[in-house]
Amino acid sequence: MKRRNFVSLATLAGAAPLLHASTGPTHTPLDGEHAMRSGPLDEVGVADLQAMMTAGKTTSRKLVQQYIKRINEVDRVAGGVNAVIELNPDALSLAAESDRARKAGTVRGPLHGIPVLLKDNIDTGDRMMTTAGSLAMLGHRAARDAFIVERLRAAGAIVLGKTNLSEWANYRSRRSSSGWSGRGRQTRNPYALDRNPCGSSAGSAAAAAASLCAVTIGTETDGSIVCPASACGIVGIKPTVGLWSRAGIIPISATQDTAGPMGRTVADAAALLGPLTGIDANDARTADSKSHAHSDYTRFLDADGLRGKRIGVMRSRFGFHEDVDRVMEASIAVMKARGAVIVDPVQINDRGVGAAEGIVLSYEFKDGLNRYLAEHPRAPVRTLADVIAWNNAHADVSMPYFQQETLLRAESRGGLDASEYTEALATMLKGSRADGIDATMAEHRLDAIMAPTGGPAWPTDVIGGDHFGGGSSGYAARAGYPNITVPAGYVHGLPVGMSLFAGVWQEPALIAMAYAFEQATKVRRAPGFVRTLVLG
Repeated sequence: MKRRNFVSLATLAGAAPLLHASTGPTHTPLDGEHAMRSGPLDEVGVADLQAMMTAGKTTSRKLVQQYIKRINEVDRVAGGVNAVIELNPDALSLAAESDRARKAGTVRGPLHGIPVLLKDNIDTGDRMMTTAGSLAMLGHRAARDAFIVERLRAAGAIVLGKTNLSEWANYRSRRSSSGWSGRGRQTRNPYALDRNPCGSSAGSAAAAAASLCAVTIGTETDGSIVCPASACGIVGIKPTVGLWSRAGIIPISATQDTAGPMGRTVADAAALLGPLTGIDANDARTADSKSHAHSDYTRFLDADGLRGKRIGVMRSRFGFHEDVDRVMEASIAVMKARGAVIVDPVQINDRGVGAAEGIVLSYEFKDGLNRYLAEHPRAPVRTLADVIAWNNAHADVSMPYFQQETLLRAESRGGLDASEYTEALATMLKGSRADGIDATMAEHRLDAIMAPTGGPAWPTDVIGGDHFGGGSSGYAARAGYPNITVPAGYVHGLPVGMSLFAGVWQEPALIAMAYAFEQATKVRRAPGFVRTLVLG
C-alpha cells in the first residue's frame, strides 16, 4: 500500500501551497471497524445541527439519542475509545424540554438544543458526579453548576455527559499516562487506539474527534487543551485566563487554570466560546474581561484572516521530529501564500520561568484543592491530605501503575504567603508576560506567534508513562494568554497541530487567523479507529 508520512505542498488557486493529508500506513482493523467509522452525525458541526433542527429535519431529543447510540457503539465497547466517563441521566428529558421551547417559538441562540460533553472536573448540579477521575472522589455530586455550566444551560445547550481525563488533571505523578484515571481508566486515541490522546482533557478531545458530540469542554493549566486537541486532530482554544470563570471547577492553579472549547472545526470552537463568557463574582479574574469579552466569536471567522498579519515563527520549538518540522514548513508556506507576513525566526525569553512555574503550581494546587473541598462539604474527602491517605489505603486500585509524588510535593508546601511562592509567582508572570510574549510581540510588531503544538501520538504506556516529543504550550499558559491549535497535517497517519498564540484578550485575531488557515488547507480527516499502526 502506497503512503506518505507527512503533508506535502500542492497547488491552491493555481499557485498557493495547500496541505494534503497522507493516506497513512497500513493497519490492523478492529472487528466491526466499519461500523465504528460510520454514524449519521459524523463530522456534523454546530451550525449544521442547528440548521437541521430549525428546518424540522431533526430534534434535540433525536440528537441526544443518536449521540448516545454512537457512544455505545464506539466508546463503550471492549477496546473502544473510552472517552465518556458518565452519561447524563436527564439528557433526554432536557432535550425534550428544549424541543418544546423551540416549538413554542423560543430559541435561545446557536447552542439551543446542542448536546455538549464536559470534562469530569467541572461541577454540574445534577445527578452526575464530579470526581476529577479520582476514586477518592467517587460519589461526589456538586450542589450547583459551575458558572460556565450555568451559562451553557442558559444558552440552551444540553449537558450530555462527562468525559474522562488524566486523574486530577494530570497533577498526580510525573510518570502518569495521559488520559488515565482511577475512575475511568485509559482513554484511547481514535486515530490509532493503542496510541495516547495526550493531555488531561484527553476524553474531551477524543470524544470530539470520534463525533461523540460536536463540541466538548476541556480545561488547561499548561497544555491540557491544546495537546490533546493536536494529538486527536481537532481544534482547541485555551482562552485568556479570566475570559471564562473557573468557579466550580476542581483546580490546579489560580494563576493558569482555564476551561475552553474543543471541536472539529474553528467555527465549532468559536460557537461555544462566546456564550460562556461573563463576569462571575466567585472568580475575580473574570472582572478583567469587561470590555474584552464577546458573546459571539463566530463573527471573527474570516477566510481572509491571514492577509497582512505578521506571524512570528518560533524556531526554537522545532527540531524534535523531522516530519513535524515538514508539516510546520508546509503550514508556513500556506500562511505566506494567504497573505501573511512571516517573521522568521522570533524568540521568547523564558529564562527561569519554567522552574518558577513548577513552584507556583505546587503551592496553588494545595491551596486551591483545599478551598474547593471546603466549599463542597458533601465531598467524600475534605483535604489534599485526605486524598493522599485514601490513595495509600487503596493503592491496589488507585495506584496500580504510577504513584502520587506530585500530590505529596504539593502537600509539603506552606501557604500562599510563603516567600518561595510569592517570588516564584513574580518571576513567572514578569518573565512570561512583559519580558516574554509581550516583548517579542512588540519587538517584531507581531499579530501572533506560531509553533508546533506537539508531536504525533505515542503508544500508550501506563507503566512507563508519557513520551512527549516537544511542544509550545508553556509560553501562553504561564502568561495566561490565549492559544489556539488547529490541525496542520499528519505524520504516519497521526494528526499534528499548529499553535497560534498572542497577547492578552487576542482571541478574535487568533480565531480569524486559525480559520483562514483551516479553510485554506482543509487538512482534517475523520479518524479510522485502527487498532494499531503497522509501519515499515
